[in-house]
Amino acid sequence: MVEPGPASQQQPEPEALAHLRARLEAGTHWYQALLEAIALWDWPEEVVGGRHYRYLVGGEAFDWLLLAERLCDGVDGLTHADGVEALLFHSRPPVEMDRHRFRRLIGPAKHQAYLNFFYGVVVEEALVGAVEEEVRKERRCISLLEEPGLLDEVCQRIYSDSHAALLEGFRRERGYSQEPAMGLEEMKEFTYWRFKHRLKQSEPDKVASDTRKGLLYLHRQRGGDLRL
Repeated sequence: MVEPGPASQQQPEPEALAHLRARLEAGTHWYQALLEAIALWDWPEEVVGGRHYRYLVGGEAFDWLLLAERLCDGVDGLTHADGVEALLFHSRPPVEMDRHRFRRLIGPAKHQAYLNFFYGVVVEEALVGAVEEEVRKERRCISLLEEPGLLDEVCQRIYSDSHAALLEGFRRERGYSQEPAMGLEEMKEFTYWRFKHRLKQSEPDKVASDTRKGLLYLHRQRGGDLRL
C-alpha cells in the first residue's frame, strides 16, 4: 500500500472501484468481484465525503471489512444489500470459500495484513470478552462492562496493567491527546497496540493460551463460524 496524501486532498476514483463496477456489470458474483477489487487497492487511508477511512491499523493490520464497506458504498445498488449487510455487520460471507482461494483473490501481502488484523484486533477483542466473562462469573455478576473495577481487573489479568495505564502508554507512544473520548478508529489501533504489548510482555505459553481463549470465545459468539 502506498503512503497517503494529505487527508483533505481530492483523490481520483481508485482503480479498484472501477474494476468492481465493471465486474458487477459483467455479471460476476459480487463477493468475488469485491475480493478482486480489494487486491487492487493501494491506499492505506483516505477521506471520502468527510469520513476518514484508515484501512491499515498500526501500519500493518488490514481492516478489510472497512475497505469492503467503502467499495460497496461506491457501487451502491449493484450489490445484494442483504448479503453485504451480513458480511459487513455479522462477518458472514455470502458463499463458502476456502482460505487458499480467499488468499489468492486478495493477494498474499494483503492476506498477511488481514491475519494481523484478525488476531491483533478481532481475536484480541474476543480475549477481553472471554476474560470479562470469567470475572463476572467469579463475581456472580451480570452487570455491564462499566461496573467499577471490572475493566481494570480484566486488563490486569491479560496485560498485567490497568486499562488507564495501558491507554496512557498507548497515547503517549503515538503522540495522541489524553482526552477521555475515543473514536472507533483509535479504539481499533489501541486494541492492536495491546495485542503487540501482550506478545512482548507475556511468556509464550501464556500468549498461546490467551489466544486460544480468544478464539474459543469468538467461535461461540459466531456460532462456530470462523471463516473471517
